[in-house]
Amino acid sequence: MGFVSFLGRVLFASIFILSAWQAFTEFGVDGGPAAKDLAPKFNVFKKNLSAKLGVAIPEIDVRHLAAGVVAMKGLGGLLFVLNTSFGATLLLLQLAITTPLIYDFYNYSPENAKFGILLNEFMQHAALFGALLFFIGMKNSIPKRQVKKKAAPKTKTG
Repeated sequence: MGFVSFLGRVLFASIFILSAWQAFTEFGVDGGPAAKDLAPKFNVFKKNLSAKLGVAIPEIDVRHLAAGVVAMKGLGGLLFVLNTSFGATLLLLQLAITTPLIYDFYNYSPENAKFGILLNEFMQHAALFGALLFFIGMKNSIPKRQVKKKAAPKTKTG
């Protein structure tokens, strides 16, 4: 059972690790395609959030946001393979930040062709989020192994 669990974690984490590796190799000075795709969606998000809250949102360099996402994916994926809850938590945080930003189906009408594509991607990432929650829940529900103390030898009387 241990090998099957390890294999499952490796296959699951490969989504994040390979994605982080690709984004890292393409990063460059301008943040690469990840920052270019994220910039307009992040600006819309900031504008909407600022309007709802009534306060100005501070400027955040999208390259730094993209670098943080790449770091969380890579480190979280590697730690997840090693069976740590911290790795799963990093992946959860990364998904919670990026999924609503990148897959913004809510900004399109259902008649738009992009709506279905973005909704499908959003739901797939929501499923990954759920799988990570399941992993953390199962990891926390398994009692830690306790070392049993040897009972004192009984004396024979007789």
